[in-house]
Amino acid sequence: MTALLEIDQAAVHFGGVKALDGVSMTIESGTLCGLIGPNGSGKSTLLGAMSRLTSLTSGRLVIEGTEYTRVPPHKASAHGIARTFQTVRLLESMTVLANVMIGSATQAVQRGPLANWLVVRRSRADNRAARTKAEGALERVGMRDFAGAYPHDLPYGHQRHVEIARALASDPRLLLLDEPTAGMNLSERDEVGDLLMALNAEGLTQVLVEHDLAMIHRVCDHTFALNFGKVIAEGTPAAVSRNPAVREAYLGHGAVAAASAKPLESSPR
Repeated sequence: MTALLEIDQAAVHFGGVKALDGVSMTIESGTLCGLIGPNGSGKSTLLGAMSRLTSLTSGRLVIEGTEYTRVPPHKASAHGIARTFQTVRLLESMTVLANVMIGSATQAVQRGPLANWLVVRRSRADNRAARTKAEGALERVGMRDFAGAYPHDLPYGHQRHVEIARALASDPRLLLLDEPTAGMNLSERDEVGDLLMALNAEGLTQVLVEHDLAMIHRVCDHTFALNFGKVIAEGTPAAVSRNPAVREAYLGHGAVAAASAKPLESSPR
């Protein structure tokens, strides 16, 4: 396997707080990687750094051999990176299809309103291309029949699927998912898990931040564990969950010896 993303000694400091403290990891192409750790361990900060929404204090980010450490956040999609967030961020006044079209990163979006007015024919072609991409993304997540609906008409689980579709519309090589099953019931979580595995089977590389460790065990083939802004373990989900440092991070000092050797399958929210 080849490296898609390399993170070298990434640090993010907020004043005296070290949200990330020298994180190094390699995301292999075609993998579905889990990112676990207790609350405040730096998981979301790391996703923010990968997507350039959070600036590094020091360190390097390299995707397929190209460093993008200092590129502006809006340029991350040009490097094949897309992400979802902990909370649903859909525009209620726009249809599902229109929401997903925003993620297509077409030339029309990049040029801006004035330039599009000056090149009407080209912007119309770009709009058709964006619609085609959006329809394809909705098809991939099983939401094509809801293209004309509005976000508030959809159950929460379906809104999450629309968010994933919006990210897919940009044709990413790397999809970053920040707790996509937060607030879902068991059946909804299973549906998202099935979707992520299907996307992975298509070859899409993903990094999944998830508190539901049963989900991590079910869908991920590699896992990184963070605590206090540092990587404390990596490997298969089963191996990482048995790691003493990981068990101590979740269970607390002194609890590890009393716990069974059974892998961790859930964690407190």
